[in-house]
Amino acid sequence: MAQESWKKETEETECQAPEGRTFCANNCGFFGSSTTNNFCSKCYRDLIMNQQQQQVKASSLIQMPQKMPAATNSLLISEPVFERIDKVEETHALKIEQGPSSAEVVKQQPNRCMSCKKRVGLTGFKCRCGGMFCSVHRYSEKHECSFDYRSAGREAIAKANPVVKAEKIQKI
Repeated sequence: MAQESWKKETEETECQAPEGRTFCANNCGFFGSSTTNNFCSKCYRDLIMNQQQQQVKASSLIQMPQKMPAATNSLLISEPVFERIDKVEETHALKIEQGPSSAEVVKQQPNRCMSCKKRVGLTGFKCRCGGMFCSVHRYSEKHECSFDYRSAGREAIAKANPVVKAEKIQKI
């Protein structure tokens, strides 16, 4: 009965199990497929990649010029190579001497709220008075802010809206 149902399924789906399994042609231990020339999927992928790389190498060799022009050959020979190397070594020596010393490294203090001294880290809020505050004390009403918002607002309005007046005396 099981065989009959298997036959019906294969006839309906038109898929049949392979009758004889073949090992990979590369002898890697996996089964190969007739669609991949009896290679397993990994070996077949490697084979395709190698073929593509060989084609790229062959095409790049064809495109390279065979001879260099005579003018560039004379320029390459006439340049003093040793002087350049000396100059490069001198510049590296200067850079090493000018590097920062380990004693000059300054460690930053952790950010703390100026009112409650709570650590705020990256979530701290900088006020216009110059202090760092936590989420509770970030508003000017919640801490003793020394910044004069009223005069700053007046100055901003004065800059943004210049006074427009007609001249008292008309010029002729």
